[in-house]
Amino acid sequence: MGRVVASMPAFVDHVVVVDDASRDGTADVVRAANEPSVEVIVHAENRGVGASIATGYRRALALTEAPADVIAVMAGDAQMDPRDLPGVVLPIVRGEAGYVKGNRFAWSDARRTMPFARWAAGHVLSRLTSRAIGASVNDSQCGYTAISRDACARLDLAGLWPGYGYPNDLLGQLARRGVVIAEVPVRPVYADEVSRLRPHHAGTALWLIGRAWVRQKARV
Repeated sequence: MGRVVASMPAFVDHVVVVDDASRDGTADVVRAANEPSVEVIVHAENRGVGASIATGYRRALALTEAPADVIAVMAGDAQMDPRDLPGVVLPIVRGEAGYVKGNRFAWSDARRTMPFARWAAGHVLSRLTSRAIGASVNDSQCGYTAISRDACARLDLAGLWPGYGYPNDLLGQLARRGVVIAEVPVRPVYADEVSRLRPHHAGTALWLIGRAWVRQKARV
């Protein structure tokens, strides 16, 4: 976490670290850096990755004012390269999109870099998500994202799925609200991290994709 915070590009005005009741000293590591632009929000109990994203979004909304201000999400496990951040936020800065997702599959070395199970599952879930929400998404599960303040303010953060699978729920919300979704290539970074993804998480994602399809049809 300390490495991620220290690697933020100079154009980033504020960093919000959401500690989801971790037991590894995440909050202490970040506070020890003593960076004025960095703040830590700690959940009293574990609420899930989607709930953590919602917490970060709420704080970011309080810190920003202009509709075109950009709010980006990066994981704390160093699997998202800060060198890609300018490209992730650029479509929003240019007014071309309201939400941008990193697309690991578009990176030239993705097939060799990504674990095969993640590569294959990601392609399947992305195709299903695209059909469910009525918008093309090539890497639905990538968490490296950016959103305009205007689009973020339109989300139902209280209703966002709190755990794994939240990207599918979030994409469904964005599509129903007519937010333009764009994708840009990002580097897939994998080292010695231990993944906490389990087979049942895929089941959750499929259920959320089905729910998004039902909600999209009901809107139409």
